[in-house]
Amino acid sequence: MTSEHSSQLYADLPLTIDEAGPEAGRPVLVLHGGGGPATVAGIAKHLAATAHTLTPVHPGWDGTPRPDWLTGVDDLALAYLHLLEDRDLTDVLVVGSSLGGWIAAEMAVRDTAQRISGLVLVDAVGVHVDSAPIADFFALDPRAAAEFSWHDPDRFYVDPATVPADQLAVRQANMATMRVLAGDPYMHDPKLLRRLGRVRQPALLVWGESDRVVTPAYGAAYAAAFGDGRLEVVPKAGHLPHIEQPEITLDLIDEHLRRTSGRV
Repeated sequence: MTSEHSSQLYADLPLTIDEAGPEAGRPVLVLHGGGGPATVAGIAKHLAATAHTLTPVHPGWDGTPRPDWLTGVDDLALAYLHLLEDRDLTDVLVVGSSLGGWIAAEMAVRDTAQRISGLVLVDAVGVHVDSAPIADFFALDPRAAAEFSWHDPDRFYVDPATVPADQLAVRQANMATMRVLAGDPYMHDPKLLRRLGRVRQPALLVWGESDRVVTPAYGAAYAAAFGDGRLEVVPKAGHLPHIEQPEITLDLIDEHLRRTSGRV
């Protein structure tokens, strides 16, 4: 089963959600990063073989509306917790890539109803680590962004001059939304790191060894902050290991899906 529809969380916040997999399967919420929902489509498709996946488009991405009040990652975290509540979903695995991982972490610290039973953060941003600062992605030109993001940048670099105007406009609008939600303070919540120790759900942090946006050292500090956190470094991968090394990354996610099932 695959479908796309809107959920009306609030009067001014419709959510576009791609749903796939068996209705009776374990619920998995898949949260994309700044690159948009296409960047996590492979994860959602893979998990839908056994799980019921929900992959929302964050408001403001890919032409979706963003109400004026939605100005921070905390707003998204609460919105997605309300989505789980409205659907009465429990034993939920939340998988988040980059910005989506930050949203997942913010959800976990607010999950007083214990609807979430496990987390997978893939090269997530969201915390401040003195010894491993987050690269200023907004300051990078397209070629430098590829160098920071990919183990094999020559394979994945796309010259903006070759991108159709409508697609380029969507990318620029997505980046503008990310600036609103995560630009100040830059890509982190100053309070999040110390709050993660209260999160008891097992958290798997999957990290590309060649990520220069947020390095493996940053990932190690992030994992150590959780009450039950574990770091797995994926070789020959950068910021999106599920795209560069899908087999290794998906195996790690599958193992965590099994490990955390039924914990809530």
